[in-house]
Formats: sequence, C-alpha cells, structure tokens
Amino acid sequence: MKTPYLDKAPTPDLLRAMPESSMKAVADELRAETIDTVSRTGGHLGAGLGVVELTVALHYVFNTPQDKIIWDVGHQAYPHKILTGRRDRIRTLRQPGGLSGFTKRDESEYDPFGAAHSSTSISAGLGMAVGRDLKGQSNNVISVIGDGSMSAGMAYEAMNNAGAMNSKMIVILNDNDMSIAPAVGALSSYLGQLISSRPFHSIRELAKQVASRFPAEIERTAKRAEEMARGFVGGSTIFSQLGFFYIGPVDGHDLDQLLPILKNLRDGDQGGPILLHVVTEKGRGHPFGKESGEKYHAVPKFDVITGEEKKPVSNAVSYTGAFAQQLIREAEADDKIVAVTAAMPSGTGINKFAERFPDRSFDVGIAEQHGVTFAAGLATEGFKPFCAIYSTFLQRGYDQVVHDVALQNLPVRFAIDRAGVVGADGATHAGAYDLTYLCCLPGMVVMAPSDEAELSIAVATAAQIDDAPSAFRYPRGEGVGVPIPEQITPYEIGKGRIVRGGERLAILSLGTRLADALKAADTLEDAGAMITVADARFAKPIDADLITRLLRDHDSLMVVEEGSAGGFAAHVMQFIHNHGLADQGKAIRVLTLPDRMIDHNSQDAQLAEAGLDAAAMVSTAAGLLGLDAAKISAAR
Repeated sequence: MKTPYLDKAPTPDLLRAMPESSMKAVADELRAETIDTVSRTGGHLGAGLGVVELTVALHYVFNTPQDKIIWDVGHQAYPHKILTGRRDRIRTLRQPGGLSGFTKRDESEYDPFGAAHSSTSISAGLGMAVGRDLKGQSNNVISVIGDGSMSAGMAYEAMNNAGAMNSKMIVILNDNDMSIAPAVGALSSYLGQLISSRPFHSIRELAKQVASRFPAEIERTAKRAEEMARGFVGGSTIFSQLGFFYIGPVDGHDLDQLLPILKNLRDGDQGGPILLHVVTEKGRGHPFGKESGEKYHAVPKFDVITGEEKKPVSNAVSYTGAFAQQLIREAEADDKIVAVTAAMPSGTGINKFAERFPDRSFDVGIAEQHGVTFAAGLATEGFKPFCAIYSTFLQRGYDQVVHDVALQNLPVRFAIDRAGVVGADGATHAGAYDLTYLCCLPGMVVMAPSDEAELSIAVATAAQIDDAPSAFRYPRGEGVGVPIPEQITPYEIGKGRIVRGGERLAILSLGTRLADALKAADTLEDAGAMITVADARFAKPIDADLITRLLRDHDSLMVVEEGSAGGFAAHVMQFIHNHGLADQGKAIRVLTLPDRMIDHNSQDAQLAEAGLDAAAMVSTAAGLLGLDAAKISAAR
C-alpha cells in the first residue's frame, strides 16, 4: 500500500509544513492505513474511521502538542496515533508490549490525558484551560466528545461549570448518531432535530458567521448572524443555554468546511467556551460487505480486501451468552424480571433479552449512575431488575450502589461482565476491583461462578433473592465447554462445594480460577501429592463451615481469586484469624491480582503475569508441600 502523502507527515509539525491542498489526500491515506492496521491487530475500527478528516484538520490547524487535543474514550484515537509519531509502531496496537488501544499519557506527549472510559474530556479540558490561565499561557485546549458520551451526566456537569467561567476552551461534539449502540434518550433525538432542521451550512456562510464573532464583539446589526452561528432561529440550543458559543452542525468529512472554521476558532480572542458540532459517519470507508447495527465498533482481525473476519471458532458458549440465555429462561417464568444496561446491550447480552422482551429491557445510555438508581426505583415497585454492567464501568456508579441500593437493602441484581483480566483492552477495562468494592457492603450477596453452567445457576439464584442486593461476576470470553443443565436448582446461599478430595493441602478457588486449580491438582498428583480443590461459589457471605473444614483437615490452605487485594481472600483471612483457625501452625497463602496495573496482552498471558495460572498455583503449592517446583514443572 503506497502512501506518498502520509509518508511526508510522520509528525504534526511536518503535516503542517504541507500545503493545505494535500490534506484530502492525507486523509484518504490515513483512512486506508487505519483499516490495514486494525485488519492485522483487531480493535476499535468504526470510531476512528469516522474522525479521519477531523483528526487531520485538528493537527493541521492547531500547534500540537502545545495545543492540547483530548479524545474522549480514546476509541477514535488510532488515526491520531498514526499522525503523532507512532505510525512505525501502530501495528503493535493492543499487542503485548505494543501501543495501547486508548490514549495514554506516558505513551506520547500528544496524549495529554489518558481515556478509556467515556465523558471525561470536557472536565479534563476545563482543568487544563484553567491551569493554562493560571500560568499566564495562551495555548488552545480542544476536547473531542461523541454524542454517545454526551449521554453521561458528567459531560453536563463539566459544561455547566465551563459555561460559568471565562476560560477559553473548544469542545467538538462529534455527532455520528451512533455510539456503541444506537444513542439513547432525548439528547439523541434533540441532535437529530437540530441537524434535520436545515441543510449543512455552506463554507462561505459559516466563515461569514464565525468571522462576525471573531475577533471583534458582535454588533447589534450582526445579531442575526450570531443567532445562525449559535444554531437557532427564534430559539436557543441547550449548549448556548449552558454558556457555550455554539457553531454548527457542519460536515465533519468536508475539509473545506473544517479547516477555515478551526482556524477561526484558533485565532479568535473570544473568552469562554465554544462548542463546534460536527456530523460524521461512524465506520466511514469500512471494507465490509455487510452493514452493522453498531458500525464496526470493535472487530477481530479481518481480511482487508474481503472484510471477512478472522475470529477463532469455539464450540463453547460465551459467558455473556450463557447469562443472556438463562436470564431469558427466568424471565419467561417470571414477568417481574426486567433488564437494565448502560449503552452496552450486545456486550452484556441484553440485546438478546430485548429481542424476546422489548418492553422489559432498558438501555439508559452511558449513564451508569442513573442506571443503578433507575434499577433501584424499579425494585421499589416490586420488579426484579438485573443490572448488566461491565465490572470496570460499574465503578462509575459505585455511590449509587452504596447509597441507593445497599443502604436501602433493595434487591437489585448486578450481572457483572468482564470480571478479572480482559485481554487487549488492558488495565483501563480490567474488572479487578468489584470483589473488593462489593464485598465490603453490608447485606450484599456476591457470587462468582466457576464456569458457564455455574453461571446459569447463579442467574437463577439471583432471581430468587428478594430480600437483599446481589451480584454475580463472570469473565470475558468463552466458557470451558461444560453443558448447561435444563433443570437448574439455585444455590444454597453462602455455600461452596468440594470438587476434588485430597490431603495436606487445600485450594479454595473463587470463580473461574477453578479450572486452573484443577490443572494444578493434576500436576501435583503426578508428583505424588493429592490435594483438595474447593469451589467457593460465594465471595459473600463466605462459607464458614467449608473454610473451617478445609483448615481442620489439611495442613495448609491456598486461597485464589481473580481480583485485587482486599476482596474475597481478605474476608476469608479475617474469619480464619478471628476464629483462631490458624493458631495451630496452619500455613495459608493468598493469590490475588498484584498491586499494579497489568497492561494489554492475551488473557492467559495476563493471568500468568499476575501469578494466577496453574503454574503459579503449582509453584505455591510445592513450597507448602516441601516439593521441588522446578522438578515438577520439568516432569510435566
């Protein structure tokens, strides 16, 4: 693939040295380079393809990195990375030791703020703008935020604050009418009406309107031009009411529009915040022959010519699929069961539930705080809400989990997808903390099923818990291939099980680490050591009888969980020591995620790095049993 124009622009300063007439060719080659990259690495494709021209225009007009561009979420930042000195490494994207799939401060000076969760860009940008003013500097600060991210309350908190201040900052609303799933709520409808109320402005008209505002103050005779620039006739936009000078909407793929407008925004001396509303097409120029309802938000590796995906085939049902399947079964038997998700219907499997029960499925947009309290409100009316949110995103609604659910003891059921390490999305999306932040809440029931069949039982169990909030966590990816039973008996609350009997040493595993615990037991058996393996099933309440039995009948105990320190094992250790179970010289070891972030890699490699795979369990067990771990590994 020849890219003569892009080759001349490895960094923004060299891009700015090129004639403006070359920018269309640069954008075309940048789109092709982005497609070729993701075809080899997999990753987030649609968002980046939608902002190619905007990316070129921003780096051409603004003096980056002195001028700061903050990409909300970071899904759309692949073209930005290619233009900012990282093209030679772009095919290491999301690979071990390679570039992050998101913006990252320690990766490049062109990434002023790390972002992988949505709706942070305006707050961060305002902080940078105020910091600039306090230092007496004059660089520009530009926050690029998508319409989906604008469904989160934090964006409006930031705009409300910015509108009341006099710090100059530019917010670019990238409106592709499609976040990860179809944008939800009144805002999306409002933007659609705003766009459809008139055709895109011509560049001549827009330039005249913007020039009327910058640099001089608008005169009374130019009032009509100001109204047009603010995007209203006879009324007001929500953005201008929040104190922003509104311009748009404009075609985000038309460089003849974007470049003059951005130059005027760069050179204008108006104080206060500005919002430029650009309209783009997510997935523009994609190579796929079929349409996607989510515009290729995230894709596996694919053939760049045919668009055929190169996704490994598995016979095992995914954990997400197992959850959705069982939730539908439960809802068929109980019309009080409803499902809530926060802009991730397909990621959580709620899209399948919605196909079967459209009136009982609710996507609240990127608004986890609202979603949790909305579910709490449903619970007060006698419904049984299942709130399906990724572990990393539930963090965003934690105050509501505490204040609106746990404090009132409302039976909201949290289905926590992507628990534990998550592979190529890395530390930003790791579900490392849910056990710690949920197990500390009084009355909360927390389950961690060990495989897809156990997950189905956990769903059925949660459906029966009507007197307390509950949660069950499960990882990303496919299950282990066990059959899911047709007839399911819910768990006895707070009770685990012994899966394999032995002596001297017991492994108490929580969640899907059970498969590796059994592999470790096989390896140790080959070395002549028979060990017990138990499946805790519940992180809270812990099974006091099971723990007592394991320590009574064994010399040592290993506790394993795929979560941060302070979670399940901490509660087990507190119980052990408060009840004197370790007073007779029992040896206890705890394996959790380490006290550091784990970068993107395969999930298996991340577990090995964390010391939570079968090999790590064998090594720890060998130390407890007085065996030579190196000899055991060599024999295996």
